[in-house]
Amino acid sequence: MDKVKVIEIKQSVFSANDKQADALRAELKEKGIFLLNLMSSPGSGKTTTLTKTIEALKDEFKIGVMEADIDSDVDAKRIALTGAKAIQLHTGGMCHLDAGMTRQGLEGLDTSDVELAILENVGNLVCPAEFDTGATKNAMILSVPEGEDKPLKYPLMFSICDVVLINKIDVMPYFDFDLEQCKKNIRMRNPRAEIIPICAKTGEGIEQWAAWLRTQVKAARGEA
Repeated sequence: MDKVKVIEIKQSVFSANDKQADALRAELKEKGIFLLNLMSSPGSGKTTTLTKTIEALKDEFKIGVMEADIDSDVDAKRIALTGAKAIQLHTGGMCHLDAGMTRQGLEGLDTSDVELAILENVGNLVCPAEFDTGATKNAMILSVPEGEDKPLKYPLMFSICDVVLINKIDVMPYFDFDLEQCKKNIRMRNPRAEIIPICAKTGEGIEQWAAWLRTQVKAARGEA
């Protein structure tokens, strides 16, 4: 009986994407552009957090935002109201962005006048974690209603993030959510991750988050 030929497609796809991501990251560094990849579940408050972030940093950096969704342009319109440059990326059913898609998005955004580029990835805790976008740093938002056990259920997402924002802390009294246990669960997956509790609605914790991002952008640009 003839042997069946097996092709490791998944490994091949990831390997090719990683090379593209490394190349994109190097190009962005040379141009002095900081790219933040922001991920989360749908409804966690990504866009609201972004509007608060832009308000905190728009006088310091030229900001451009890529809003990724399967369809609609709702989020891009919200971001445009802040005065930041914004474009909508439609993934055509894909549940994530890879390095090639991110490059296309950056070209469409036109980063000639952008210092801080932000990619709001598709709302999903699985696929976006698997594909390196070429970002300088990865951030994710975990909202209180989702529960403190998410780091245990989605280990890859939490392991690749440089910072985790715990959003909607204003509703903690109404949910069975243990903040300290959540932090322990995150550190179990990623001891190096910065953890910042925030409330995008009220602005609580946003300055701490903006300060972290400000420091990262300046460090990447070789500034003190």
